[in-house]
Amino acid sequence: MFSIGDQVSVLDEAINGVVVSVKNNEITIETDEGFVMTYFVNQLIKNFKTSNLSKDIGSFNSDKIKQEKEIPKPRSFAKEVKVKGEIPPPEFDLHIEKLVKNFRGMSNHDILTLQSETAKRHVEFAIRNRIPKIVFIHGVGEGILKAELDFLLGRYDNISFHDANYQKYGLGATEVYIRQNK
Repeated sequence: MFSIGDQVSVLDEAINGVVVSVKNNEITIETDEGFVMTYFVNQLIKNFKTSNLSKDIGSFNSDKIKQEKEIPKPRSFAKEVKVKGEIPPPEFDLHIEKLVKNFRGMSNHDILTLQSETAKRHVEFAIRNRIPKIVFIHGVGEGILKAELDFLLGRYDNISFHDANYQKYGLGATEVYIRQNK
C-alpha cells in the first residue's frame, strides 16, 4: 500500500512527510520539519498530487454512468409470510365515511362515539365467535381514534393488541389478538 517516496499525512495530527522505510505494519516517515517518526499503516493516508490524481482515478465514461442510472432497478419487497390455507384476519375500517353515508350533521363527539361503538361491536362479535385475530383500520390523523381504540381494548383481559403490519397498513391500523378460554 505504501512505498518509499510516497507523500503521506498522519491521521488525527497535523503532520506531513515522505515514507523512508516500510517494515510490516510500521511505516517510517521523515516529516516536512526533518523529524523521523514511525507510525502504523492505519494511522497514515497517502497524499496524491493533483496531476497524478486523474491517473490514479482512471478515466470514466459519463454516457455509461447515465445509462446505468436510467435503467430501472427491480424493487425488492419483503413479503408477508403466509401459511398455506391460512385465512387472513377480518379487517374493519373505522373511518367515518365507511360507516355512514352522510356524516355532515354529526359533531366530532358523535363521530368518535359511533367509531368506538362499532369497534366494540366487532370485538364482542369476535370473542363470541372465537375469531383469534382482527384488524382495525383507524388511519393516522391526530391519533384520537387510535387512543380511544387503545382505551377500549385495554379494558378486556383476554385481548392483546399492537400496531398492524407496517408494510401493509402503514401506521394507521391496530392488530387485535383474542385469547380464547378452553
